Amino acid sequence: MFNNIAPKYDLLNHVLSMGIDRLWRKKAIGLLKNISHERILDVATGTADFAIAASRLKPARIDGIDIAEKMLEAGRIKIRNLRLEKMINLERADSEEIPFDDNTFDAITVGFGVRNFENLEKGLSEMFRVLKPEGTAVVLEFSTPAAFPVKHLYLLYFTKVLPLIGRLVSRDHSAYSYLPESVKAFPSGSAFLDVYGKAGFRDLSYIPLTFGIASLYIGKK
Repeated sequence: MFNNIAPKYDLLNHVLSMGIDRLWRKKAIGLLKNISHERILDVATGTADFAIAASRLKPARIDGIDIAEKMLEAGRIKIRNLRLEKMINLERADSEEIPFDDNTFDAITVGFGVRNFENLEKGLSEMFRVLKPEGTAVVLEFSTPAAFPVKHLYLLYFTKVLPLIGRLVSRDHSAYSYLPESVKAFPSGSAFLDVYGKAGFRDLSYIPLTFGIASLYIGKK
């Protein structure tokens, strides 16, 4: 599915979120600016938007992994255009079998990817394994607002308008119906922190963004 929508993925992301997704990633990267970040891993990197945003931290190296090769190809083009090839490396890999040694990375980021893990706890446990002691993981993910009327407006847009636009532009009839379904099924807020903790992370917290449309989850090793 993600290979199918790769050519229109960035366009739809920015249009459907009205550009707010860029601000969310900027907020996430800001959480890492005062800690060690020489090596960063971006899990479910897709077209590398989060990895590119993390380049502002000037780490020695950023590795991005994803299982969708077409998404990675789009990301590599962006990285070349920005002349970031020496800093950012992308490779095809599964979040549940991360191809790096234990205690490799100072920081790990995931943007809108953990809800796509086939086994959420296993994917988080793999992230924990490759993170260095005292390292930080930052997860950015959609969530459902709780307050009226934001919740009702959001659900109307997310379940009716967004899938229609997504289908028309991407020509994929499943991808943008899958998005609201996957968000609805995802254990957001404190429920996600429970799973985060089971994977080994500590000092857990989360920050709702834009009335709770998305949330940032922070955990340390």
